[in-house]
Amino acid sequence: MTETNTKGFPRHIVIAVDGPAAAGKGTLSRRLAEHYRLRHLDTGLTYRATAKALAERGLPLDDEAVAAGVAGGLDLSGLDRSVLSAHEIGEAASKVAVMPEVRKALVTAQRGFAAMPPGAVLDGRDIGTVVCPDALVKFYVTASPRTRAKRRYDEIVGNGGHVDLAEILADIERRDARDTGRTDSPLRPAADAHLLDTTEMGIEAAFEAARTLVDTALER
Repeated sequence: MTETNTKGFPRHIVIAVDGPAAAGKGTLSRRLAEHYRLRHLDTGLTYRATAKALAERGLPLDDEAVAAGVAGGLDLSGLDRSVLSAHEIGEAASKVAVMPEVRKALVTAQRGFAAMPPGAVLDGRDIGTVVCPDALVKFYVTASPRTRAKRRYDEIVGNGGHVDLAEILADIERRDARDTGRTDSPLRPAADAHLLDTTEMGIEAAFEAARTLVDTALER
């Protein structure tokens, strides 16, 4: 008899959500994980967690072997978004994220997270193409750079911060160019990914569209 989860579906489900920064993939991923009672992993936080662990242990950020060893020993089940979102951690993470051995160690850890029952929703830049190419459903969530910049601006200002919208837009465009142009696991939609353009789409509409596609895949 096939084991099922509390939604009545086959026990192990993996959903991959990729896309550029501030497109809404994180919010969508968390909603899907909650709806299907799956674990959730923001894979971007794993690079931040690696950098934070190195700093806390007084280890160098430029030693690839050391960084890879720390990355491979992380517990991905308890990453604290509120702590790891700090600007200085992001700056440190950008240094270790370019290291091939660190990326290799974290991909292995991310696959291990996805393999644990009842399954998971993973979001990032290369989930459907590299980390979980056999995911049940793959989404590529995107939006125009200007829309994404405005969302990030509103989020920062809403939290009491001060920032220039033009600077955010320039930063997003630079990050897009870096993510899509890198040779190791570039940001791109998987061939079988469902495109969700959230430029004119709210989170509820995006969630309903994604849920319908997941339900259809489960019924098959």
